[in-house]
Amino acid sequence: MSKEKKPRKKRTIAGRIIGVFLILIFLVVAAAGGLVGYLSLREYKPADTEKVAVEGEGTKTLKVGDSLSILTFNTGYGGLDKDHDFFMDGGTGVNCDSEEQIKNNVAGITKIIKDANTDVVFLQEVDLDSKRSAYVDESLSYYGIREDDNHAYAANFRCDFIPYPFPEFIGKVECGLVTMNTFNVKEAERIALPTPFTWPMRTCQLKRCLLLERIPIEGSDKQLVLVNLHLEAYDEGEGKIAQTKLLASVLKGEYEKGNYCIAGGDFNQTFPSIDSGLYPLINDDFFKAGVLDTSLFPKDWNFPVDSTTPSARLLNGPYDPTDPNTQYYVLDGFITSPNVQINSVETLDQGFTYSDHNPVKLNVTLLANGGAADPETAETNGQADGETSETEQETQTSDET
Repeated sequence: MSKEKKPRKKRTIAGRIIGVFLILIFLVVAAAGGLVGYLSLREYKPADTEKVAVEGEGTKTLKVGDSLSILTFNTGYGGLDKDHDFFMDGGTGVNCDSEEQIKNNVAGITKIIKDANTDVVFLQEVDLDSKRSAYVDESLSYYGIREDDNHAYAANFRCDFIPYPFPEFIGKVECGLVTMNTFNVKEAERIALPTPFTWPMRTCQLKRCLLLERIPIEGSDKQLVLVNLHLEAYDEGEGKIAQTKLLASVLKGEYEKGNYCIAGGDFNQTFPSIDSGLYPLINDDFFKAGVLDTSLFPKDWNFPVDSTTPSARLLNGPYDPTDPNTQYYVLDGFITSPNVQINSVETLDQGFTYSDHNPVKLNVTLLANGGAADPETAETNGQADGETSETEQETQTSDET
């Protein structure tokens, strides 16, 4: 009888192991289903258009013929400095090393913004309450740069818990666009951009948007329309295309009303005016930038961008300017309507010290003739490579002082 019991015992142990294994699978599936359900219930679902609060009061006013300067800067949520990489770009980094790292980078970015001394600042990837940036509210440092600025915030990444990558999850994220302005802003709004992601992946993806502000033009019923943006990054391309089409529709609609339009930010696309040989794609296994479709705009629109200095780098490793395989891009720039004259555009080379992007500074003048630039400035107005004439250099120098 003992010989008959041994096989039964073995079968009993095997059965128990299989049973435990099935229970574990059930628990994992149940937990995953519960998480998907929770994230679905808590998914950030902004309306197509929402009013945005403008805090503070800008003291400056604008009239036709005035010049102004704008800085756009993707801050990399204070965590993507020269010593770090990112897993979505082929690196290994997920979250910050420490609160000290974030605060040091935010302090450096704050100084760059202060030294640039522009009338308007467009910031992207500003974290307010995120695990990846040690839950530091970065906006407080930026808002404190100038007491007479107003500021507006529009969320484009809001999720209670992002369950990837395993095992170091991104976790909670609250991040968005910030526009700081010395001018008197009449109103601001958040305009939702189309997302290429479907459920359930959509629940923990960015909900990208435009942050639009309106500034009255004195002695006129027209407005200066400013648009801060950060378009799709890690999609197959259809997201950026759809978002660019909506951006073009918004800008053209405003210009048809007689308004002055300036959009700027991180397009996650390069510009047609950039020679592809300047910053060639080294490895197409990593992020590959598309090309902004300027055909969506009439020919008299402008796309000021500086080709002489890269505005972004790939985060497949810490920054090494001596490595010939370091991947550079020009992803940050502006779009302006025909009634806005381009005086200068310059990427400020910060060596990617505090962010994986360099800031870009634009100086423009609001034209009085309602559209095309004067013949003497027509060549300048169409310029898109960062070079400046003697007149422009004087204007830029005057603005910086």
